[in-house]
Amino acid sequence: MDLKSALDNIELPDNFFYNIQKYKEHLFKWNKIHNLTGAKDENTIDEFIYDAIYPLSFLPKTKNLLDIGTGAGFPGMILAIGLPQTKVTLVEPLAKRASFLQFIKADLGLDNVKVVKKRVEDMSPDIFELVTSRAVTDTDMLLKLSENFRDENSMLLFYKGQKVYDEVSQDLKHKVIKTKNRHYLLIGENL
Repeated sequence: MDLKSALDNIELPDNFFYNIQKYKEHLFKWNKIHNLTGAKDENTIDEFIYDAIYPLSFLPKTKNLLDIGTGAGFPGMILAIGLPQTKVTLVEPLAKRASFLQFIKADLGLDNVKVVKKRVEDMSPDIFELVTSRAVTDTDMLLKLSENFRDENSMLLFYKGQKVYDEVSQDLKHKVIKTKNRHYLLIGENL
């Protein structure tokens, strides 16, 4: 995958690809020792990056976002690199992953990033305009986990697979945006 041409239609900061390259280099080094992600080759990582950043093509601008279970940075860290004006809180309970995220924040000078090394259930309540999550749990559980971090104006963006339709009740205000490998579940009262 040629990441630059794949993301050509998405408005990104000038230093996006430079920072993404540095992120990938660090991820490969850290992954050999700490096994942060199952993605081991550049093509897979590029697909993960594309997958993480694609929603910028349909999301409104937000002041802040919370990413539940960021892992090695998908989607939260990638979104933070692509949205320098958005305050991004990355929640990751595993020490090795949280340390990696903290290192990336420092190395890339990402002042818009806050890394929280705990489970989202253990965080103090706070309201975010956007709550994201990828590969953490099912939609009902994500709705429960995000309760203390959203209000009626907040939007939720869950990165899902084809089974998304089995996880969404019809009374939930939502849209599903499909790409080749991903179903993005967007939930919000203002849809």
